[in-house]
Amino acid sequence: MLRRSRVALSVALTALLTLGVSAEPVQRAQFIDTFTWHLEDPAFGGFSALEISDDGQSFTAVSDRAHIVRGTFEREKGQIKRIALGPIQPLLGLNGEIPQREKGDSEGLAIGEDGRLYISFEGENRVWEYRGKQPEPLPRAKAFETMQQNGGLEALAIDGNGWLYTLPERSGQLNLDFPIFRFRNGAWDQPFSIPRTGPFLAVGADFGPDGRLYLLERRFTGLSFGSRVRRFDVTDTSISRGETLLETRNGQFDNLEGLSVWRDAEGRIRLTMISDDNFNFFQSTQLVEYAVTE
Repeated sequence: MLRRSRVALSVALTALLTLGVSAEPVQRAQFIDTFTWHLEDPAFGGFSALEISDDGQSFTAVSDRAHIVRGTFEREKGQIKRIALGPIQPLLGLNGEIPQREKGDSEGLAIGEDGRLYISFEGENRVWEYRGKQPEPLPRAKAFETMQQNGGLEALAIDGNGWLYTLPERSGQLNLDFPIFRFRNGAWDQPFSIPRTGPFLAVGADFGPDGRLYLLERRFTGLSFGSRVRRFDVTDTSISRGETLLETRNGQFDNLEGLSVWRDAEGRIRLTMISDDNFNFFQSTQLVEYAVTE
C-alpha cells in the first residue's frame, strides 16, 4: 500500500496523461487482457491480494482495509467479461472487532490445500491464520518488529508442503537483497534472500502449479506505476537468482499489488494481477492477465 496523501495528485495527473495506453507482450509473458472492475459499495477497492482457483473461475481477494470477498469470473475465450461477487466481509480481530488503521492493513493472502486462509498485515507486521471468522495469530519473527514503516509484509505465498513464505516490501537499502521468511514446524526462519534490482519493491507473491515462486514487484516514479514479475526455483535450502517474465511501462496499468498464478485450459501458466485503487476516484480496480511462454 502507498500512502494515499502522497500519491493522490501525481496519480491523477498520470491518469490523464496515459489514457489510451495499450498493453503489449513483454519479456517471456504474453498479454491477454485487462478487465476494469466497478462496484457501488463503499467497502469496494484497495485490493492488495488475490487467490484464484485451479480452473481460473473462482477467486478470493483481500483489501488493505481488513475486508475479504469471494466471487466467480464469467469468461469468454479465456478472458474475464463479468464478475459475480459475494458480500464484502470484514476480517475480524482477535476479540471479534474490525481492526482499524495500521492494525487492519491486510496485504497478503495464501490459501492452504485444506482451505485455511493466511493473511499478512503491514504496519503491525504479522501473519494470521483464519479457519473461520476468528483469527489465530502465528508467532511473530523478531525481524517483523523492526521493518520500515510502510515497507513491511505485503507478499505472502504457500508452497506444496504447506510452508508459508513472506518478505518485506522494502529491504532497507537499494543494495540489500530482500530477506525471505519461511514458516514451518511452528516457527519462522530466514533461509535465503532474493536480489533487489532496480527501483522495484515487493508487493505480491504466489507459488505456481509448476512449484516455482512468482514475485510481483512495483515501482512508483512519482507520476505513475510500473510492474515486474520474476520467478524463482526454490528448494529447502536455496533459491535461484530468478528470471524476469514481464516488465510493464510506467502508466501501462494501475497500482498492481496482488498476484495469483494458475494453469489455464491451454496448459499455459497464467498470471492474474489485481490493482489497489487506494480508494481514489481517479484510480481503478484492474484485473490484468498474462500467459507465460515457457
